[in-house]
Amino acid sequence: MKITSVQATIHRVPFSPLLTKKPHTRNIAFVRVETDQGITGFGLASLNECHALKEFINAELGPSLIGKDPMESERLWHEAFWKFNQRSLSGLVSYGMSGVDIAIWDVKGKYLNQPVWRLLGGYSATVPAYITFGLPEYNVEELVQAAKHFQSEGQDKLKMVVAIDNGRRVAEDAARVKAVREAVGDGVQLMMDANHLFDFNSAYELCRRVEPCNMTWFEEPVHSNDSLHLAALRQRTSIPIAAGQNEGHRFRHRELIVNGAVDYVQPNVCCVGGYTEAIKVAHMASAFNLKVANGGGWPHFNAQLMAAVPNGWRVEFHVPTWYTGMAIYKDPPKPVKGWVTLPERPGLGLEPNEEALKEYLLK
Repeated sequence: MKITSVQATIHRVPFSPLLTKKPHTRNIAFVRVETDQGITGFGLASLNECHALKEFINAELGPSLIGKDPMESERLWHEAFWKFNQRSLSGLVSYGMSGVDIAIWDVKGKYLNQPVWRLLGGYSATVPAYITFGLPEYNVEELVQAAKHFQSEGQDKLKMVVAIDNGRRVAEDAARVKAVREAVGDGVQLMMDANHLFDFNSAYELCRRVEPCNMTWFEEPVHSNDSLHLAALRQRTSIPIAAGQNEGHRFRHRELIVNGAVDYVQPNVCCVGGYTEAIKVAHMASAFNLKVANGGGWPHFNAQLMAAVPNGWRVEFHVPTWYTGMAIYKDPPKPVKGWVTLPERPGLGLEPNEEALKEYLLK
């Protein structure tokens, strides 16, 4: 089997989160890998610089893969890595390789008539799921209303964004966390995500204020995922630390792990280099007795990784990326009372909604 075409297109997908008056949008690069045996794999990458992402895939990465065998995903990944990212930088190249690698694994699964999660390891088709509901634009009353909405649906793991106003209002962040905890009670696991917007002292101050709230983790609390600051914070708080969703390769995850910076490792297959690289991060984390958890959204792709390995802990149904996936695929898996079950369909088991993709296409 040979690759005959690699094509990325950009789509601006609208979605409407709970309680918002105007639709939001999310830009994606949708990737198609076609083969000479009529099998097409689909992947996705998302970056603020989506036009550059599309051009990298279409003009550089894609042409380098034409005529090659998609079943040799490990070799294709390493050839691309040494051609385009030999200095191991995160960013555009890692995201582009992610989208294409996801599509290649979709081809492999369809060719072998197996779901990707089973080809990657096949630990469990059903994995824990959590909802990232707490958007920064919500006021306290809306935060509480949104949390209670998902709790009423049986969702028992929820995450909210902190570091409002770029981390300059720690006391207000703490009040928001306390309000949600009081509203949902102790039966819900509650997480918070700063998107690395705090300096060290502000992150520590928030930890000190909300430690009584029994937080499951504090995600990416400090600037740039600084591994030394993360490690220092981890030693000073009882709240577990999670990080890594935007890191572009296993070497950055290794830095977080060996420096004792994290309790939960968060490779995202849409950022780290696809499944070929993400599975290495998962196994590396296992060697350090650490769990991997999805951060950064895109559950319909990351669920495959979480289901593949015994230390795969949970999938993030992040409202913006979750709803984007719901718009561009027909009936993808959904979280049900804190769990998601992956289909037995070959590959990713996802059927693109071609009408929606055509409607949202950016030229």
